[in-house]
Amino acid sequence: MLLLLLLLLLLLLLLLLLLLLLLLLLLLLLLLLLLLLLPLLLLLLLLLLLLLLLLLLLLLLLLLLLLVLLLPPPPPPPRLLLLLLLLLPLLLLLLPLLLLLLLLLPPLLLLLLLLLLLLLLLPLLLLLLLLLLLLLLLLLLLLLLLLLLLLLPLLLLLLLLLLLHHHHHHHHSQ
Repeated sequence: MLLLLLLLLLLLLLLLLLLLLLLLLLLLLLLLLLLLLLPLLLLLLLLLLLLLLLLLLLLLLLLLLLLVLLLPPPPPPPRLLLLLLLLLPLLLLLLPLLLLLLLLLPPLLLLLLLLLLLLLLLPLLLLLLLLLLLLLLLLLLLLLLLLLLLLLPLLLLLLLLLLLHHHHHHHHSQ
């Protein structure tokens, strides 16, 4: 029985360590996310880590309950005290986690919104590009027309000159 209790306590300690490590990782990832702003993979990783964290917390709670249940039944107050003592670090751990979650929510939502916006804007952007191309085409056509209009009188003049010249020639030979 004592061995079991010791093992459980050891497991508890390990879990707490793991939890702390995960928290550190989470913070690092948060920093990375803030630095890079918008990589989806990091976002997914972050979500996975959060899930893992929640699972670990659940496991921790279960372990605590197990511990409390396995404790030899002395007079009731000590057991309650022990439960409180055990729950205290967990609560202390949970508080920053909750804060972190609350902090995480707005940026995550913002990122999701940004992504949605990008996806929604994509056809719009394509449409704009198309319109720009069409405008360019129209401009080119207008330029072409202008050139033609400018060249046309010149061409007509040339033609006229040629005709006159020819006509003149013709007259002479008669």
